Amino acid sequence: MPAGNRILILGASYGSLFATKLLLAGHSVKLVCPPAAARLINAEGTRVSFPVKGRHGFIEVDSRMLPGQLSADAPDSVDPGAFDLVVLAMQEPQFRLPEVRNLLALVAAGKIPCLSIMNMPPLPFLARISSVAIDPCRASYSDASVWDELDASLITHCSADPQASHVADRPTNVIQVRLPTNFRAARFESETHTAMLRMIAADIDQARLDTAGGKLDLPVKLKVHESVFVPLSKWPMLIAGNYRCITSHGMRSIDVAVYTDLVESRSVYEWVLGLCRSLGAEHDDLGNLCTGVGC
Repeated sequence: MPAGNRILILGASYGSLFATKLLLAGHSVKLVCPPAAARLINAEGTRVSFPVKGRHGFIEVDSRMLPGQLSADAPDSVDPGAFDLVVLAMQEPQFRLPEVRNLLALVAAGKIPCLSIMNMPPLPFLARISSVAIDPCRASYSDASVWDELDASLITHCSADPQASHVADRPTNVIQVRLPTNFRAARFESETHTAMLRMIAADIDQARLDTAGGKLDLPVKLKVHESVFVPLSKWPMLIAGNYRCITSHGMRSIDVAVYTDLVESRSVYEWVLGLCRSLGAEHDDLGNLCTGVGC
């Protein structure tokens, strides 16, 4: 059994990227996913491919070769009380599924700290930003009541930086990292929980992958920041690009969403950037809101 923390990750797609970094650092991880996916992961592990600077192609990492311990289970088979940290890695609408909602309620009842790596921040995290009115935001969620039992002091959130997706014609336990940037998290309210998060971040930073050519430093780290505003830093990019891919006529690529009308895209980007800055206008820790891809 690894000596590290025991971490429960809700979501085995995007979540497997974060899981791989934790496993490489020697932590114990359980992925929550549908039964068929859990059986596949328990039998064959996960495969996550990383682009590495200075190397051609991708480095594929097999979870079975890592020092940490990985397992997977369906939501109704998990006892969250056995874990030190819960990572929220599903798409927001998935949390309203009855079995996931029930598991989240157990997490809330157990007072377990949660780190969100979702594109959409959970409502309790927004409650930590005093300038955000929560009630008008509820209509933006598939079912806002899912989040009502979670304690805002026990939840934090990452900016939506690293990008990963399934690989065509490969099993569902295989994903490829397309944008190998860092997970940038706001601190917890609690010093104890923040210290745990910083320790996990340090473990990830120091971990190296053993290869035939020597030890390799894989990209995608966890960075923990004091400011609660750090997770807002990608909102202008997401809303100008990703979130405008869904139209009344169907889906379109991010390229099309942005470049079809650059004037409109720039207007959306600047409006969201101004909104983010206004939310922290009275706070000294906002600083210069970082919106660059490489931040």
